[in-house]
Amino acid sequence: MKLKFYVDSHKGITLVVMLGLLFLYGRTASATAWLYTAMHGGYGVFWVLKSVIFPDRRWEKPVPAWFGIIGAWGGLSLYWIGGWMVMAYDRPVPPWYLGLAVFLYSLGIFFHFGSDMQKHMSLQLRPGLITDGFFRHTRNPNYFGEFLIYLGFGMLAMSWIPVAVLGIWIISYWIPGMIKKDRSLSRHEGFADYKKRTRLFIPFLV
Repeated sequence: MKLKFYVDSHKGITLVVMLGLLFLYGRTASATAWLYTAMHGGYGVFWVLKSVIFPDRRWEKPVPAWFGIIGAWGGLSLYWIGGWMVMAYDRPVPPWYLGLAVFLYSLGIFFHFGSDMQKHMSLQLRPGLITDGFFRHTRNPNYFGEFLIYLGFGMLAMSWIPVAVLGIWIISYWIPGMIKKDRSLSRHEGFADYKKRTRLFIPFLV
């Protein structure tokens, strides 16, 4: 099957999993538990909608079942640890901290899905190097957005563990993917100049 089947199915079922944990641990009176469920579960729904409306070709490649189950489903399930911690432990979260989490998450949604939409439409209308809009200051605005998304709802666990999981994904998969993308884009005229005036990941920083 295609890699997108495993990725989409995992992200799509996240809302159901978080709701299940919420009721399992009896956290129906917890604003933090409901907020986490809405943020992480909502992101999964948004991802599936994106995959249907403006799909990314990199998820179209077929993969062995073992890779889809262990690599995709197994790896992505690490992100559920933060949700489990929110539901299992009744840790107080200050209101200002909730606001910060929602702000980072919302900014991440803007960058992640906005840049994916721009890339999808740009490649349809004018194939080639994309250097404007979301891609003006970073060559990977979608990864930057995803970083903010996972950081936003991961913070609600009030633990370093979800942040460590995110770090593992960044080091083991995201950065190698960004480097591979740079190699692919290097064939386009003007890429050398574009690379000099942009950042690989975080605008103005990295």
